[in-house]
Amino acid sequence: MFSIFDIAGSGLSAQSLRLNLTASNLANSQNVAGDPQGVYSARHPVFRSREMSFASHMNGAGVEVLGILESSAAPIERYDPGHPQANADGMVYAANVNPVEEMANMISASRSYQSNLEVINTHKDLMMRTLTLGQG
Repeated sequence: MFSIFDIAGSGLSAQSLRLNLTASNLANSQNVAGDPQGVYSARHPVFRSREMSFASHMNGAGVEVLGILESSAAPIERYDPGHPQANADGMVYAANVNPVEEMANMISASRSYQSNLEVINTHKDLMMRTLTLGQG
């Protein structure tokens, strides 16, 4: 009965991480550097569903965070010889963050977070109603 809280709680944690990474990507989207290795790369979480096994109740069903991946997309290359971080060829490299994609990701993560919160609240309300059955 309490596993619903565990499942939804793992979803809340996963979406919270996703929101934090998206906020970090947006905050660093305007960063530039004089070489491609020094510029910020977008980061994204990798999730997988965790199924409950009968043998072990310690690792119940839910969402598991496998890790955080850095984008392999090439940084955006711009010719800007007047920029203080430009290299000898006048090139600067900007972060490979797509703000439109990140905003869509943020909306999706926010809605997923909100859905998991609704599951927790609904289950809590149903448990409270069950406790009051037969009263009154």
